Amino acid sequence: MGKDVESTEFTRADRQRFRQKVRRCLDVFAQMLAESRFDHGRPMAGLEIELNLVDNAGDPSMRNAQVLAAISDPAFQTELGQFNIEINLPPQRLDPDGLSRFEKLVRADLNEAEAKAARIDAHIVMVGILPSLRRKHISFETLSANPRYKLLNEQVLAARGEDLEIDITGVERLVAQADSIAPESACTSVQYHLQVAPEDFAKFWNASQVIAGIQVALGANAPYLFGKQLWAETRIALFEQATDTRPDELKAQGVRPRVWFGDRWITSIFDLFEENVQYYSALLPLTDDEDPAEVLARGDTPQLHELRLHNGTVYRWNRPIYDVVDDRPHVRVENRVLPAGPSVVDTMANGALYFGLVRALADQDRPLWTQMSFAAAADNFHAAARAGIDSRVYWPGVGEVPVTELVLRRLLPMAHDGLDAWGVSAADRDRLLGVIEQRCITGRNGATWQVETVKGLEENTSVNREQALREMVRRYAKHMHTNEPVHTWPVS
Repeated sequence: MGKDVESTEFTRADRQRFRQKVRRCLDVFAQMLAESRFDHGRPMAGLEIELNLVDNAGDPSMRNAQVLAAISDPAFQTELGQFNIEINLPPQRLDPDGLSRFEKLVRADLNEAEAKAARIDAHIVMVGILPSLRRKHISFETLSANPRYKLLNEQVLAARGEDLEIDITGVERLVAQADSIAPESACTSVQYHLQVAPEDFAKFWNASQVIAGIQVALGANAPYLFGKQLWAETRIALFEQATDTRPDELKAQGVRPRVWFGDRWITSIFDLFEENVQYYSALLPLTDDEDPAEVLARGDTPQLHELRLHNGTVYRWNRPIYDVVDDRPHVRVENRVLPAGPSVVDTMANGALYFGLVRALADQDRPLWTQMSFAAAADNFHAAARAGIDSRVYWPGVGEVPVTELVLRRLLPMAHDGLDAWGVSAADRDRLLGVIEQRCITGRNGATWQVETVKGLEENTSVNREQALREMVRRYAKHMHTNEPVHTWPVS
């Protein structure tokens, strides 16, 4: 969720001061881009995974403070809901063993965390939306104690001026209202980070937008919310609606949402930060004492606190990141489109597909985004969220095609070449992309496994939907901890 903040109340003067400071940060950022002051010599990748906590019955466990205390590892942090935690892995180079190092780190950390959580009757589950969540689990009282979440809740509801509306029509329909941002806590994702040279950022971001629909279709893992079967990746619709600061009147005027796919290809990372300043009011107008222009003038690296804080409240599915590590600034793409899970190996296979495809597309002489409209990429993204692995998508030179056919015939070879270009070992390349291949051949991902399992329980036993979802969560958790890919999981 971003940087922690202290509880406070904001005045009009606070907002004016923040606006001025963000603009000053933007000017300094432009100067840094012009002067090529960034670290980009090594292809570094990052990984964050948001997790759910359940009790022995498979219901949400509102005990993240106790679980984090038991785990006692700074890699694990709090998240929005009391049934959420997050793990942040140290960055790794995309070298021959980079992906396998990530996988070993995640497995080791999760295994240790699960053992410690189990001692206080809590268990860790990686899934896009926890299927056993019910409306009673989502309220202001279930938000984590971090003051940042209280502030965000206050500011989103104040900007909107009315309760949030959740209206999602899929296989079934869900209509609900919320008087807090708590429904957002149902959305748990994995975020892949890719550090790039500033001059290359635009092509990697554009490439990430091109393949976002492909990623969601293959990785969909959130078909249920509050007992209803909705989209294959319901998390997309829920997140877009649960943080919407616009009442209907502003939507009708074309005001941009806080969570969105975008509306155009870019030519520079500056385009996205400039959009933040031009189109989005501050949710957390907290200013820092740093004068970024003075810091830059004396040859040091500015933190650009306000620019980063503001960027953290604009939830692009592919987000630009400015960061400073060891006094060396860098930029990276944060790929946020995928749900958590189902297993660690599935998560790393999804990562291999992402890193491989964006590299292959970025290296093309004739960029793919010059051959398709931005609207086509956005349509692919939302169509994939609805239908998942059964979706049809548009691809230049091919037209509209089943996503599994496109991946098997065209995109897997591209990802193969992209991973080679990064220097990933052939063994890891073939093993992880092999998971994606089998997912396409079997037509089974996390969403289809969940739906098939629940339907089997409903048809073959006397349980109702709520009981079936709870039992499915217990089975899901058991399979997840075997680290076998989801396409191999038994349904019965």
